[in-house]
Amino acid sequence: MNTILARLNALFAFSLSVTAAVAFACFLTTNFLDYTQKVDIDVNKVVIKNMEEFYVGDRHDLGHIIFTLKANFTPVFNWNCKELFLYLMAEYETPQNKLNQVVLWDHIINRGENPVVNIRKRSNKYYFFDDGAFLRGNKLQISLHWNIIPNAGYLWRVPGGGSIALDLPESYGTSRI
Repeated sequence: MNTILARLNALFAFSLSVTAAVAFACFLTTNFLDYTQKVDIDVNKVVIKNMEEFYVGDRHDLGHIIFTLKANFTPVFNWNCKELFLYLMAEYETPQNKLNQVVLWDHIINRGENPVVNIRKRSNKYYFFDDGAFLRGNKLQISLHWNIIPNAGYLWRVPGGGSIALDLPESYGTSRI
């Protein structure tokens, strides 16, 4: 009647139920926390160039940005936070597209690493190409966003607690950054 296989099956089912309950409790204890943080962003230099894009042959605007970033993510880390994925995003509007979003820079902070970000005069990590020639003289909104990668639960996408709006230069630059 109660063979060893039936007892092992009952033990496995009970263990799986307890594990699921603990994971759900882990999710509930951190789900309603506020993960926003104050972020200081400063743009030191912006250069816009009109260049021929790879493989296409058309000329498009390419932006180079030198930025400074300060943020403290110590309160974001709790026992359910495994890592943070930070990314600096630029948003602007063109006649072709109502909303353009470009990731300029990203960084991963694992648990146990220093959660204080203090970056000075760093250039964008990824190309800032526009799909036309609409960067020159345009308005740009730069903000830091982050994803919280938990041990269990919802993958949070948190908008940054600080952003900066700036006007891009009216003329093309010729200097190197």
